[in-house]
Amino acid sequence: MEFYNREKELEYLKKIEQDIQTSAKMTVVVGRRRIGKTKLIKEAYSKKVYLFVSRKNEALLCDEFVTVIQNELNIKILGEFRKFKDIFEYLMQYAQATAFTLVIDEFQEFLQINDSVYSDMQNIWDSYKDSAKMNLILSGSIYSLMKKIFEDRKEPLFGRANHKIHLKPFSVVTLDEIYRDNSTLFSNSDLLAFYVFTGGVAKYVELFVDAKAFSFEEQLDLLFDENSLFIEEGKNLLIEVFGKEYTTYFSILSLIASSKTSRSEIESILEKNIGGYLDRLENEYTIIKKIKPIFAKEGSRSVKYEIIDNFFHFWFRFIYKNRSAIEIENYAYVKSIVKRDFPTYSGRFLEKYFIEKLKLSNKYSAIGTYWEKGNQNEIDIVAVNDAEKKMLIAEVKLNPAKINIEKLKAKTQKLLQKHEGYNVEFIGYSLDDIGF
Repeated sequence: MEFYNREKELEYLKKIEQDIQTSAKMTVVVGRRRIGKTKLIKEAYSKKVYLFVSRKNEALLCDEFVTVIQNELNIKILGEFRKFKDIFEYLMQYAQATAFTLVIDEFQEFLQINDSVYSDMQNIWDSYKDSAKMNLILSGSIYSLMKKIFEDRKEPLFGRANHKIHLKPFSVVTLDEIYRDNSTLFSNSDLLAFYVFTGGVAKYVELFVDAKAFSFEEQLDLLFDENSLFIEEGKNLLIEVFGKEYTTYFSILSLIASSKTSRSEIESILEKNIGGYLDRLENEYTIIKKIKPIFAKEGSRSVKYEIIDNFFHFWFRFIYKNRSAIEIENYAYVKSIVKRDFPTYSGRFLEKYFIEKLKLSNKYSAIGTYWEKGNQNEIDIVAVNDAEKKMLIAEVKLNPAKINIEKLKAKTQKLLQKHEGYNVEFIGYSLDDIGF
């Protein structure tokens, strides 16, 4: 698949490389696994020393690194390196005379190999950075650990990074472009499925494109093939993040994906206090987020939780929830469940699609959903421009025939009382309105 939509990040990385003639620069690149960090870095820098931190003995890792360094810099390294700190100091010394880019991928893995690497690097960096010409790129996939390494005041590398890139999924604009570029038979419903299943995660998009899986049926076949990456994907990516308490986290996420979105609902089913788990899922792991009615006051207890990542939402709703069938490889059964439930399930993602589309328009100062006490008068989308006193209120349905604007207007009585003088537009969005 060709390289899509990272022009701003590419330009940013290339500019950083130009700035290292005066002093070394440290850039942190974070983002969930499969998001395309490595591909972005390789696209930005054709010449670089690329070191991948795999979980192995430090001496073995150093031996591997020395081979890479010799090949990439076309130099002969004499002596033996058994500690990464010695390799890093050697490279910082080399950068005194020669400018180059050093990429260390999966940087958080040093926590498992030798966590003293970070304090050693701090001392070496502080000693050489003002005279070195190194473009140091530190990339990591476990956001909570990378955040701890660079943003926790107690950590040695706190405040050392000059730049940070948080790589996000492809936008709905880019997904639409990719889908249209590669699919000969465009279908709005199939595009929505493409958005739900991939969530804009670069690796998943690439897998679908390479397999030419563009119809809903083709996408399901790819997801539930016996050799599919996707079957174990949620488990493989999140068990390491959550550690030994992963079963509780998985249970919470499965319930949220099954529309049990309030803390009270989840606690009544699990019969335990989950406040700490929800807090870590939101603030440490950034897997969920709080959803409050737009214009809700600070401290409002009207809160729902949402899984941010589309694929994780799908994985917990259909794959983890049906793990007994998955265990016996009855993929046909799980596919039948997806087909049965998808029309209802995908409606929430259609709302999410249009919310993102409105955000990309840059026309509004706030965008969200709205509901009143007891989940009364729910409104799918409210977008407001306070400077121009304009408001858009939308109902979202898969089928345009089911949109009822008069009923939508009836729900807005309390909302509009607080926004007198605003020019209000009522609109319906459906599958017919997907695309750009």
